[in-house]
Parts: sequence; C-alpha cells; structure tokens
Amino acid sequence: MLVQERHLKILDLLEKEKSVKVSYLMKLFNISIETVRRDLEYLEKEGYLKRVYGGAVLEKVGINEVNFTVRETEHINEKAEISEIAARYVSEGQAIAFDVSTTNTEVAKAIKKKIRKLTVITNSIAIAEELSDMQEYTIILAGGVIKKEERCIVGAMAEEFIQQFHIDIAFASCSGISISAGITDYGIGEVGIKKAMMKCAQETIVVADSTKFGVVSLLNVCSFDKVNMIITDSNLNSKVKEKYMNLGVEIINN
Repeated sequence: MLVQERHLKILDLLEKEKSVKVSYLMKLFNISIETVRRDLEYLEKEGYLKRVYGGAVLEKVGINEVNFTVRETEHINEKAEISEIAARYVSEGQAIAFDVSTTNTEVAKAIKKKIRKLTVITNSIAIAEELSDMQEYTIILAGGVIKKEERCIVGAMAEEFIQQFHIDIAFASCSGISISAGITDYGIGEVGIKKAMMKCAQETIVVADSTKFGVVSLLNVCSFDKVNMIITDSNLNSKVKEKYMNLGVEIINN
C-alpha cells in the first residue's frame, strides 16, 4: 500500500470512529510503530487530526446548531468569496432555490447585482426580504411552520410545497463535508427542505466555507453523487481539495 493510500485510510477510519489507536494501525497495515507515528505526525501537521497519547482523534466535529445571528458574523470574507463564485453559475430567467443559511444569504446578494430576472424558491425569510426589491424577481416563499431562531420555514407542508416546482439550480448549504459521511447538517427541520429542493433540481451546488471540510454533523443530507459541485473559499488546503477531487467530487474555490 502506498503512503498516500494509507493516509486516506487513516482519515476514513477517523471520520467513522472519531479516534484511532497506534496499536490498531500497526496491525491493520502491518507496519512499525515508527511508521505509524510518522504518518500521524504528517497528518497532524496538515491539519487533519490531533495526536493524543496512544493514537489520534478527529479534531473537528460539528453537531451543535449555532444561532443564525451569530453565524452572520462568522467567516465573512470567505462567504463573500463563495458568493462571487456562485453567482457566475446563474443565468437570466432561471428558477433557483436557496435553503436557509447565512452563506446562501450572501449568495443571493451577489446574484441580485448581476442577474435582472429570476424565479427564486426559498424557505429563508431573510433571503426573501433581501430579494424583494428586485422588480423582475418572482419570489416564492415556502409555507409551513416558522422556525423563529433561524428565520425560516420548515415542516412537511413546506417540503411538499417545494416539490411541485421544477428548479434549475438548488444552492444547498451544510455544516459538514466528509469522505465517510458526505454532506451533513445539524438543522433538524432544515434537512428535509434541502432534500426536497435537491430532488426537484436539475443541478445541486453546495456552498460551504473551508472550515466545513472534515466535519461530520448530526444529520445526513446526501452522498457526493447527488451533488454537481461544491463551491468553497480559497483557504481550503490544497491537499484536502485533492483528496476529494480524486474521488470525483468537483470543488471550485477560485
């Protein structure tokens, strides 16, 4: 087994189990303790894991929901970068969908500067308000139960409502992207909306800043084969990007 293949296997184990032991890796790969230590040292240096006594742990785990107003102040520059890239993929007259997220709110702001006529389906009150001054935009806000802290609409009624539309592009946000679990999120209620939008869309584009990579969140959204591309920021480690690209995942960050 090549060194790179061994590193990928170690990372896969970490994302599934959240920790690995040196003794287990020695037996699994039939290698010496010195080789295992070198592997873990290298992967820690690259930011993939944290070494602990007797092994290593996955440093990033995202299972807790952070309030919408708090998220609005986080990773502002990265979201601006993502939104400018995302706007390049939208054409006049399309029907697009946004699920609720602070990243998608920034994408909507970037799109309104470049596109004159659109149909927009969303469950985000903030996005509907942001785009409401566009005279040739048809804004369709899903009906259902208001989740006040997220300023969005959720529930079975909203999911059924969305499924009646034919959507060109669904912009889907997430809180975790990992090789083992694919696209994940912590938002109970919001995940059903994401899935409904993706099911109706010709193309799904995931928008997520680089801190979401290597994170496994609470709820499964979809596997990578359900996504056309992931748009992220230029801070994404080149080796991390290469790892996903080698699996056939298209990642755009410039």
